[in-house]
Amino acid sequence: IDGTRLYANRMPLFGISIGLIRDLKPWIGAVYFPALRELFLCDGEQSYFIRDPFTPQESRQRITTMDEVISPKSLFLMSDMFFHYYDWDLTKCRFLVTACATVNLCWPTIGRGCGSLDQSHLWDFAGAWPIARSAGMEFRDITTGQVMDHIDAGYFVKEKTPWKLKAYHILSSERNYPLLRQNIIPKP
Repeated sequence: IDGTRLYANRMPLFGISIGLIRDLKPWIGAVYFPALRELFLCDGEQSYFIRDPFTPQESRQRITTMDEVISPKSLFLMSDMFFHYYDWDLTKCRFLVTACATVNLCWPTIGRGCGSLDQSHLWDFAGAWPIARSAGMEFRDITTGQVMDHIDAGYFVKEKTPWKLKAYHILSSERNYPLLRQNIIPKP
């Protein structure tokens, strides 16, 4: 479960996420937002956005490559710790702090944002990872731009909070990565 603080405060932005890794790469994933009645699903080949899952009103939409052109009206999703380390240039793109990694990673796959920034634990993004990749989005290290396309222990912290990413990663299309990276200003 991701977004437990939101869940505890009866806010609808929390999700149940499960993912399977095969050959150290994201393979199958599902993220369910019960309060929103939305399910994001990757079956290993295709990904889907499902409204009202498990009901007669269920509607399924295939997730395809998403590459929003960034404008001042675009929305970038980020974690609640972002402003401890960075500032944001508001002239190029707006932002939303959701405090839920699964929201940050799933919503851009259906156009509810142009990307996201997070430094979460493996269990927070394992379900959304294959879904994001099917939408043409990759995790890129904020400093190096290196794509994280497989599990490598070197990406993660070993002490205190194991399996948490060492660095912030931007989820975006290849074209939007440099534009989004320019908006992120490290604090002195």
